[in-house]
Parts: sequence; structure tokens; C-alpha cells
Amino acid sequence: QVQLVESGGGLVQPGGSLRLSCAASGFAFSRYTMSWYRQAPGKERELVAAITSAGGSTNYADAVKGRFTISRDSAKNTVYLQMNSLKPEDTAVYYCNAYIPPWSYYWGQGTQVTVSS
Repeated sequence: QVQLVESGGGLVQPGGSLRLSCAASGFAFSRYTMSWYRQAPGKERELVAAITSAGGSTNYADAVKGRFTISRDSAKNTVYLQMNSLKPEDTAVYYCNAYIPPWSYYWGQGTQVTVSS
């Protein structure tokens, strides 16, 4: 079965960096678009970044452009989110997502990122 396991979250000071990882299994990882979403308390889940199957195209939310970088390693079945210049408003639970057309969306359990001094 499809499994997505996130890691790398934690507490970081404003201006700091974190790298999130999402280990995928149970499907042909290299064939599908992978994404990172986040959900802050009291807010809806929102798309942060996405990367196509071959990694040739990426997409970012305006709020993170220039600070976050999504990447993938098909040899390790892992997608990453490098987060730099973190701000308190980046505080959220971050979720890995796999979209397998036409109907299936899969989610990891989430990893907490807290940006605070």
C-alpha cells in the first residue's frame, strides 16, 4: 500500500533553516507529481510546493517563493523541502502528498514546523 513518511520538522528560530524529507513506498514514485502542503491552526490546508515526475517543473506558493526549494531523488524514493529564511508565519504541520491520477490523493502523517524565538 502507499505510504508517505515525513521527517525533519522541529523548532527553529526566525531566519533559520530546516529540510523536510518524505520517504515514499508502495507506488511507482518516479512517475508521479509530489507536493508539500501545510496547515496552520485554524486555517485550511494549502499547497506549498510541487514537483513533476521527472523533476523538470516546480511550482511554489507566493508566500514561499525564493525561500523554499522542492526536490526529489528517485533512487531513494524521497522528496525534500528545503526551507530557508523561515518566518513565524511558516509555522504549521507540513504534509507530503502524492497524486496518482485520476482519483487518488495520498497523504503522510505530517511533521510539525514551529518558527519561534
